[in-house]
Amino acid sequence: MKIGASSLAGIDKTLKETLDYIEGLGIEYVELVHQFPTENIETDLLESYNLKYTIHAPFMDVNIASLQEKSRMNSVGQIKESIEFANEINAEAVVIHPGQTSFLPNKFFPEKVIETAKASIKELGDFSKDLGVLSTIENMPNFPTMIYQNMYDLNELLVSLDMFMTLDIGHANHVGYSADEMYFDSIKHIHAHDNFGDDDAHLPLGEGSIELNTIINTLEANNFDGIYILEVNDFDSIKKSYEYMKKNFKI
Repeated sequence: MKIGASSLAGIDKTLKETLDYIEGLGIEYVELVHQFPTENIETDLLESYNLKYTIHAPFMDVNIASLQEKSRMNSVGQIKESIEFANEINAEAVVIHPGQTSFLPNKFFPEKVIETAKASIKELGDFSKDLGVLSTIENMPNFPTMIYQNMYDLNELLVSLDMFMTLDIGHANHVGYSADEMYFDSIKHIHAHDNFGDDDAHLPLGEGSIELNTIINTLEANNFDGIYILEVNDFDSIKKSYEYMKKNFKI
């Protein structure tokens, strides 16, 4: 079982402090959030650790489903830079958000938003395949602006494009999926965090209401070979979540 932690937990610290902490826990992987304040990451720093990496492409001020073509192109371009960076450092996966909507597009052009998202996802998928990079699309939480909260719709799209999913367990629970509804063959990467279903809280594992053992055991029974990224809010939550994984599963 491969375990990692997101650098998001150290967003208010230097990347060096975050990498020091995660490596000090004995965790093997770090998911680098490739946007401000760590949009420019020195490879020499990464190479100074005995860590392996995944990349979370930018999601702040980025929208690959934007109906404003210049905004969409800029967003796709930023994510392509993350894919190129992943190729440079031999990262094992890239996580991409599928885009979002807003009041006017959602009211008047909802089908166009989805059409635009699909075109952008295909473009990014083709770009990734050309570089030999595994790019994955993440299911979204239950917020009005988020598209692809429906995991079945996302899975159907990804299968049609020969692409793969990041299962965000907390997001799925926030939308209302039960643990036994969260498995798809397209899943190649995991974001693990907990909540009570009422908010996308990113709590430490075991401190919410998600039946984590059910979904993780299902993944393991289906020979899941991806990485479980602990995507929680702070250093202490990484430690608590890692202890939960060690207590409940074979690591």
